[in-house]
Amino acid sequence: MIIIPAIDIKNGKCVRLRQGRMDSETVFGEDPAAMALRWEADGAEMIHVVDLDGAVEKKPRNLVSIKRILDAVKIPIQVGGGIRDIETIEMYLSVGIRRIIIGTEAIRNPALVEEACRNHPGRIVVGIDAREGLVAIEGWTETTRIRAVELARRFEQSGVAAINFTDIHRDGMQTGPNLEATRELAESVSIPVVASGGVSTLRDIRNLMPLEPFGVIGVITGKALYAGTLNLKEAIDLTR
Repeated sequence: MIIIPAIDIKNGKCVRLRQGRMDSETVFGEDPAAMALRWEADGAEMIHVVDLDGAVEKKPRNLVSIKRILDAVKIPIQVGGGIRDIETIEMYLSVGIRRIIIGTEAIRNPALVEEACRNHPGRIVVGIDAREGLVAIEGWTETTRIRAVELARRFEQSGVAAINFTDIHRDGMQTGPNLEATRELAESVSIPVVASGGVSTLRDIRNLMPLEPFGVIGVITGKALYAGTLNLKEAIDLTR
């Protein structure tokens, strides 16, 4: 299981939101690239970057900051937020992004996911963000009637590299991950699952580790690292 630090970018700054609310942010750094360097130095194998402005405006809005991260670190970067078409996917891959996360369009336009997987095997991740088990889209502003497990199963044969599963109610709240929902999703598909939302301490990482045999291959964490309740080096040592 790998520990993936999250860098959420809003107006060029490194921020964290509470439950995805754009009006409830805490700024943790003016320089996302410097933050990425910090996590790389602590042993991170990958960094999860979200263009929060892009998620709301439906197109990339923090490309300059993302390129600076790419220039600063040697480890792979995965990016999500505002990725709605093949052109955006191709653009990000061309500048050096390793994996592309498709969220809203996995609901709106599943054919986009399938086409992207055909064109770029192993490079496409589906982001499934759920509120009480139901998928939320459009920067978490709209909750659908589609269950997270149902959406994941739609892409079982598409060649998706992984599913990033976030429990919105726990995101940024440091209340512990939703172990039951994460396990249910992982058991429902053969696609590897990366857990997200609610991680607070080393104990939460320890609680997630028994889910690895079911297909949970990693965990994304942000707020806990920035708040200092979770030490990245210790978490990586534990999982190794």
